[in-house]
Amino acid sequence: MTQERLTKATVAECALRLADTEGLDAVTIRRVAKENGVTPMALYWHFKNKDELLLGMVDHVLSGVRADPEAGNPWQKRLRKVVETVVGVMREHPSLPGLLNAVDKTRTESFTRATNDTLALLTDAGFTIEEGYWVAMYLLNGCIGAVSGQPGCPPGTPADQEPEWRRRKRLDLETLPSDRFPMMIELAASYRDEPDMDRYYAFCVDLLIAGVESAAALKRPGPR
Repeated sequence: MTQERLTKATVAECALRLADTEGLDAVTIRRVAKENGVTPMALYWHFKNKDELLLGMVDHVLSGVRADPEAGNPWQKRLRKVVETVVGVMREHPSLPGLLNAVDKTRTESFTRATNDTLALLTDAGFTIEEGYWVAMYLLNGCIGAVSGQPGCPPGTPADQEPEWRRRKRLDLETLPSDRFPMMIELAASYRDEPDMDRYYAFCVDLLIAGVESAAALKRPGPR
């Protein structure tokens, strides 16, 4: 790739691919430059150092997280769409949860815009600005937790090794003392088949939104 074709977006996408496949430690100016077939100096036109590159990755990957405060749908439906989008981006880029913890994400326009949009929805729900920010952080951390704790094999497990991993996990649980851990033994059966990831994530989003809806209901006057 020539320097003329090199843009912030292409650099960020390359860095994200590296982070997703090899981890954040693999992301350096020198390595990303090599992947693009240019010298490190070519990247300095866009990112002066690694910190700026990491922020650029966050800004790029969250660019599609938007909510329209003026849309006609109820706030619950619009908020759900935001959460589903964040979860979708994290599923596509498994490095994102760690990346969000590695930088000051509030320094990126995409994150700030997404937070601003979410606050607008949450004030529609009856929360104060401060409460809305607490809720927004609860949702973000809930998305991170859902992706980081997803069921099934650890990330990076080769597909042909997944059945064996599940078999060993099932056996580990089934051999626990039945008088002390009966529910864990019952859980072992869930490792017989590959988990339904779409069902899992839909359940997680339902759980997150239900918590916000319950808290919003407590804010409204009248019988509960």
